[in-house]
Amino acid sequence: MSADRLVVGAIVGPQGVRGQFKVKLFAESPNALTHYGPLQTDDGRALQLAVKAVNSKGLVIASAVGVDSRDAAEALRGMTLSIARAALPDLADGEVYHADILGLSAIHVDGSALGTIIALYNFGAGEIVEVKPAAGPSVMLPFEGDSLVAIELDNRQVILAPPAGFLDSEDSTDQTDV
Repeated sequence: MSADRLVVGAIVGPQGVRGQFKVKLFAESPNALTHYGPLQTDDGRALQLAVKAVNSKGLVIASAVGVDSRDAAEALRGMTLSIARAALPDLADGEVYHADILGLSAIHVDGSALGTIIALYNFGAGEIVEVKPAAGPSVMLPFEGDSLVAIELDNRQVILAPPAGFLDSEDSTDQTDV
């Protein structure tokens, strides 16, 4: 994906038999799928979407001109939907697109490297960032409030101050036999 495009969703599969399909939304609102004009698929097609509903799992049910059968919708499975960055509104001070954070270095406020940011989540209790260290499994850290010190896009890094205990390894816990 080029830097001049942002992914706003991914097609996860067909919905019904008339060409509708389910979209996992990577934007704040389903309006992002319709408001900024046609979206581009991975294979270069331009799709003008219409949002039909949002299901109980949070997936957007959509249709597109020219996609009029289950087979046509199935052929879109796994494709991402992107929009030109220039078509999006200007960001307010302090705002960034999640896509701009992915791949940045995560640095602890003490200057030590934490790893690379591989994902951002919001499960309902606030923003969470997933960081993959140089070795070992990824870790999930708070990504708001006092835990987020700075986002430095020019330096390609994010400065984090995880709460005490978030980075402690399981080996360092004091376990005694009872």
